[in-house]
Amino acid sequence: MTQKNNEDLQRQASENTLNLNPVIGLRGKDIITSARMVLLQALKQPIHSIKHVGHFTLELKNVLLGQSELTPESDDRRFADPAWSQNPLYRRYLQTYLAWRKELHDWIEDSNLSELDTSRGHFVINLLTEALAPTNSMANPAAVKRFFETGGKSLLDGLSHLAKDLVNNGGMPSQVNMDAFEVGKNLATTEGAVIFRNDLLELIQYKPTTEQVHERPLLVVPPQINKFYVFDLSPEKSLARFCLRNGLQTFIVSWRNPTKAQREWGLSTYIEALKEAIDVILAITGSKDLNMLGACSGGITTASLLGHYAATGETKVNALTLLVSVLDTKLDTQVSLFVDEQTLEAAKRRSYQAGVLEGRDMAKVFAWMRPNDLIWNYWVNNYLLGNEPPVFDILYWNNDTTRLPAAFHGDLIELFKNNPLTRPYALEVCGTPIDLKQVNSDIFCVAGTTDHITPWEACYKSALLFGGKCEFVLSNSGHIQSILNPPGNPKARFMTNETLPPSPKAWQEDATKHADSWWLHWQTWMAARSGELKKAPAKLGNKAYPAGEASPGTYVHER
Repeated sequence: MTQKNNEDLQRQASENTLNLNPVIGLRGKDIITSARMVLLQALKQPIHSIKHVGHFTLELKNVLLGQSELTPESDDRRFADPAWSQNPLYRRYLQTYLAWRKELHDWIEDSNLSELDTSRGHFVINLLTEALAPTNSMANPAAVKRFFETGGKSLLDGLSHLAKDLVNNGGMPSQVNMDAFEVGKNLATTEGAVIFRNDLLELIQYKPTTEQVHERPLLVVPPQINKFYVFDLSPEKSLARFCLRNGLQTFIVSWRNPTKAQREWGLSTYIEALKEAIDVILAITGSKDLNMLGACSGGITTASLLGHYAATGETKVNALTLLVSVLDTKLDTQVSLFVDEQTLEAAKRRSYQAGVLEGRDMAKVFAWMRPNDLIWNYWVNNYLLGNEPPVFDILYWNNDTTRLPAAFHGDLIELFKNNPLTRPYALEVCGTPIDLKQVNSDIFCVAGTTDHITPWEACYKSALLFGGKCEFVLSNSGHIQSILNPPGNPKARFMTNETLPPSPKAWQEDATKHADSWWLHWQTWMAARSGELKKAPAKLGNKAYPAGEASPGTYVHER
């Protein structure tokens, strides 16, 4: 694999990772229904269709005569090979494809359809046209070059990879070489130990690396949809190590991977498990309260927990950091195109029948929402070029999927459907109706400008739901890179703005731009809220909660 191709795969992996959206369901029948609607529209409006066929024919004439000015979008890396622009045959092949794709989208845009059906039509047309892109065929100039360079071996290797994926990966191209990593060996290697375990989680305490630590500890809550070690991948991009270097007593939750026996675990079940973990941390550290960090669905859980504490009058959480977390679930995303009452109920029914929602099923749905980045990209790499799947830690983590218990899946669907966190006392957890405006803790919210999974505008609106003082930070990155953002990256940028106007765009217009990682800004914010320095503990745990298995524990290995 060339260095450039490898970098492209890594970049796209960083921007396209699994999160909340697929849990609300995307059914094959919905896609088929939309495709049928597109075909029927062609029959209902024959004059309209003939007009667009005429446009395409005219543009095709320009292509054949070498007079077409059609070019791919500047950020479309599929056509970066010089052959697409310099070779007359390849250029005509590409322009024919671009003309066809453009005319199909223009046709659906000009059709007599509702706004929703038009958007659904664009989605279906996109699935078709991206699948039939010239780069996905053996005529791809990169594949042709590779064939001659290897004396045909690349074709044989590609067929071998295809056969393996048909047998072992449900026919989907493998995104990563899963044999290249092992959790606890070359991932999640920061020193620590499990100091508490209940049915839902293991609580890992990390060994301090500084002589002094802040009095107030930090508890990190990962999403239930993924495994915790996104916060402790390689040493150079481990948030856990960054926290330890800065004197934070760091604890991370490792969620258990549920089976159908745990189908009844819901949002309140997870919150009760977190409450146990918090009491353990306070007992070990001697602190009267702690700081928390929640990411994605872990952010939903921690925000709900703070709402519960506010309702019961408990003050065990001093400050909360939310990473790429959407609490105001009115999302404008591709998956919402196919969401209605019937779809949501069908999704709940399927998971209740199975007991769990399988992580690999969520991953497959999400892949078809981003086919160029998550399917055809690897089709070209693995099958046409004959390369091995890439070796990349983020991809390994993203493919190390977990399940969601049916009850929690149902709770997430209800959150999406009813958006209760935006209304006082509309959501009840652990027996208490909650109002996020009653949460007076300081809040630090992080979102990414290019995050299409949890759009930054939705994260911003979510930040406005709390009653405490909020700091909103916008990183110039995608979903996962907004979390994995270690200092020293020359391309890293972020924005801040002390005021929080109602409009996200108004916030952005007046924001101040900063170089480097937001981690450094967060470090200063955290230090001011983590108490005085004291001597680091000599050992992990205490007499009541002694150190057990070494990090990363046992739950993380459950498949």
